[in-house]
Amino acid sequence: MAGARTAIEPVLRAAVNSLAEPLDRMASYHFGWCDEHGTAIEGKQGKALRPALTFAAAAACGEAGENAVYAAAAVELLHNFSLVHDDVMDTDPMRHGRPTVWRIWGETNATLLGDALQALALGVLSDGMPDEVCAEAVIRLARATVTLCRGQYEDCAFETRATVSVDEYLNMAAGKTGALLGCACALGALCAGADHRVVSAMHTFGNQLGLVFQLVDDAIDIWGDPAVTGKPAHSDLLHRKQSFPVVCALSSGTAPGRELARMYASRQPMTAARAAHAADLVEAAGGRQRTLVRAATALDAALGALPPEIDATDLTALAQLVANRDR
Repeated sequence: MAGARTAIEPVLRAAVNSLAEPLDRMASYHFGWCDEHGTAIEGKQGKALRPALTFAAAAACGEAGENAVYAAAAVELLHNFSLVHDDVMDTDPMRHGRPTVWRIWGETNATLLGDALQALALGVLSDGMPDEVCAEAVIRLARATVTLCRGQYEDCAFETRATVSVDEYLNMAAGKTGALLGCACALGALCAGADHRVVSAMHTFGNQLGLVFQLVDDAIDIWGDPAVTGKPAHSDLLHRKQSFPVVCALSSGTAPGRELARMYASRQPMTAARAAHAADLVEAAGGRQRTLVRAATALDAALGALPPEIDATDLTALAQLVANRDR
């Protein structure tokens, strides 16, 4: 994934530099290229999973990679649009060990930056895609954006609901996370000139892998090591979010599940100690095991969607990395 980040960085920097001040500085800060004053730094950056999938999908279909650079950069820009907006909606104070954009420039300006990154994604994609597939590529990215926003809306709505079903959660995750991973893989196949059947299969692979990503992310949030993840311990539980392990626990019909439901319904503040106890309750109610089993099922579905005639070595490696990550 480091190679994907290196390959797309010149395109990302050119796109960001096209923005007016201070949006260009805000974007550079978000990407870890500078501090809040614009001084260049070597900051911590994201995983670059989505562009890596674009490159891997293109390679699997016979494309060396040059034609996929702009598509890979576009999906990374769109992903970061969602991150900037998510930080505002979730009031997250930190990302990669630094204050989030909204904490420095305010919610309004952070929202505007997210909007600008979304527009840049469409522009970069249309500038770089082969003419014969440009329209389909732009349509796919636009539709992925709509689906992503739907998933994010549902995720936020779950926070005010007493109950969320397992199926409702999985549908939300397919939109919030699966849509863009599916689009990233489909765009890679399009760059390689793959036929409709292969492009569709690549989208299915990415969509299912997105579900794996979200379920593993939910598990890491509760049981991951903060020193490894860089995130506060039990942040979802502190916010009483109904992540997949929590949904499974609340619907388990067990005594720990019922106690967890009372904690979630309580008006008492969710302190760190109470969140740690909630994590124990989720595990005792079977939430951890059910999450791992469902993630494994989604991984099998993703790998099973790959067409047999392609060289899926890199895609398979990325899928295993997603499934077994600890941060």
